[in-house]
Amino acid sequence: GEVMQAKITNMFLTIPRAQKRLIALSVDVLICLATVAIAYYLRLNSWIFPQGWQWLSYAAAVIIAVPLFITFGLYRAIFRYAGWGALMAVVRACATAGIVYALIFVAIGVPQVPRTIGLIQPVLLFLGVGASRAMARYWLGEGYTALFRMGPRRQVLIYGAGSAGRQLAAALSNSDEMHVLGFVDDDRTLQGSVLNGLKIYPSDNVSQLIETLFIDDILLALPSASRRRRTEIVTAIRSSRATIRTLPGLIDLAQGKVTVNDLRELDIEDLLGRDPVEPDKLLLSRNIADKTVLVTGAGGSIGGELCRQILMLKPKTLLLLEKGEYSLYTIHQELTTFLADHDVGGEQPRVIPLLASVQDGTRIREIFRAWKPDTIYHAAAYKHVPLVEHNPGEGIRNNVFGTLTAARIAQEEGVSQFVLISTDKAVRPTNVMGTTKRLAELVLQAIAANNPTTVFSMVRFGNVLGSSGSVVPLFRKQIKAGGPLTITHKDVTRYFMSIPEAAQLVIQAGAMAKGGEVFVLDMGDPVRIADLAQQMVELSGLSVKNADHPEGDIEIQVVGLRPGEKLYEELLIGNAPEATAHPRILKANEEMRPLAQLTRDLAQFEIAIAQNDQKAIRQLLTSVVPDFKPQSEMVDWVYLEQNGLKEAG
Repeated sequence: GEVMQAKITNMFLTIPRAQKRLIALSVDVLICLATVAIAYYLRLNSWIFPQGWQWLSYAAAVIIAVPLFITFGLYRAIFRYAGWGALMAVVRACATAGIVYALIFVAIGVPQVPRTIGLIQPVLLFLGVGASRAMARYWLGEGYTALFRMGPRRQVLIYGAGSAGRQLAAALSNSDEMHVLGFVDDDRTLQGSVLNGLKIYPSDNVSQLIETLFIDDILLALPSASRRRRTEIVTAIRSSRATIRTLPGLIDLAQGKVTVNDLRELDIEDLLGRDPVEPDKLLLSRNIADKTVLVTGAGGSIGGELCRQILMLKPKTLLLLEKGEYSLYTIHQELTTFLADHDVGGEQPRVIPLLASVQDGTRIREIFRAWKPDTIYHAAAYKHVPLVEHNPGEGIRNNVFGTLTAARIAQEEGVSQFVLISTDKAVRPTNVMGTTKRLAELVLQAIAANNPTTVFSMVRFGNVLGSSGSVVPLFRKQIKAGGPLTITHKDVTRYFMSIPEAAQLVIQAGAMAKGGEVFVLDMGDPVRIADLAQQMVELSGLSVKNADHPEGDIEIQVVGLRPGEKLYEELLIGNAPEATAHPRILKANEEMRPLAQLTRDLAQFEIAIAQNDQKAIRQLLTSVVPDFKPQSEMVDWVYLEQNGLKEAG
């Protein structure tokens, strides 16, 4: 029987919609005629064949009802998804048809037709049409999906019985994948009551509830909850068997209703980041609105996010400068789509992808002359600590000389603002990468001290979540592969900030600059990477395998610090930072080196790099940046190969 039902259902669902509507209309005509016949039977207690005027009662039933049904949109609704709105349309259409029918046969009266027919038929019509819709919904909707469902549906609880939770439950009511068993809510007044047929459970024993109801997923529908509250909830649920999924924040929800597609796995970003500070609109748009803005390293994670934020602030032109062809292609495609999807208002900004290296002075000057950029965000740099450690000459070329080239030409070509993206690794550096970034800062400080027309500033910050070098995507990959998660040291801590927040703060800090400032972003509290690894494993619905739990799923291994890595990142060199107008932006007071002296140092660097003289490079780095405390031997691959040495390990 079930197979037969499936075949018939499938056949019906594949008919073109126009034909389906015709079938529905024919069924309604039959219902109209049948209800009149039944009305006579109920009134006269026997089946009769219509005579004379009685034909009118049959014809009128069809002539009145069908046009009204079309007008009220009864054939527009897709029966298998018919919900409350469709039911109301049936009620209204039948009520209107009933009133007209009763007016003719009860109020006015027609010979040979008992007046009660005018009252009985509308009631029967409503029951008949309603029942036909319900059957269609069951047969083609729930019955159909039950037959064709691939495997059992996931049992879910929705955390939050507010409007987002209710919308989500409604969106899931037709889902083939999820079956909502109820709500969980912190509000004691709601607990124990029933909402849309679903029970609201108290939140204090969620873990127990997950076990007893065999819940597969907890869906967080708390768009306005603070991160702290989310973290508390997640901590309570984390060790249970359920996967935690979440809805986007309030801002996303404001743009449209919640749909099932908005549900996503709860990301560590949801817990690690923090509640953002509302940006200062004036600072954001000061150097961007209606101007020509250039971003170097536009294909990187910070460069790319800067581009997205800049586009929202309506520049006249956005120049993407990037030396990696694939990165440039990717960010250009993404920004073109972004502009198509987001109406930034007014005239659309031009987005121009330019292949260029910041080390190539001729090309940079050509670009600056052609477009005359007002503002430059210099995000181009080699930033992967071990790679720069193994290729120090290239690190210095790109990070130091690249910055010098871009800055000098910016000054000569009359660029108003030049903002360098720096890093907390430039503070008391223990590796070549951090030292090259401190050198880049020294270059800008020295140029700025000569009072140029260009306003130079630097913004330092720590790790950003999900950037290409960050540990979060790496852990995610390792979890997918079944582990182990590799951490360098059990006590390593890092600061984390979301990429959008970092980019917004960079733009605001740059707008505060008067010349030569080193800004530092307040990164919040540092996070132990070992704790982060554990949280990520548990959020994936798995358990950590260790001495106490040998039957766990994923192991966390300590693999030792890599060349140049630190246990803790610092954001400031000793000197007391000053507050600024923004609560999350501070100003560092840094020692600097006069331009004449720095120029001599850089000339020596050039000679040492040209000869790949590793000892001279190391010597120069420590003398120009006295804070540099190398933590590893020289590990330049070329130098080691030339001298027949092995990396000290």
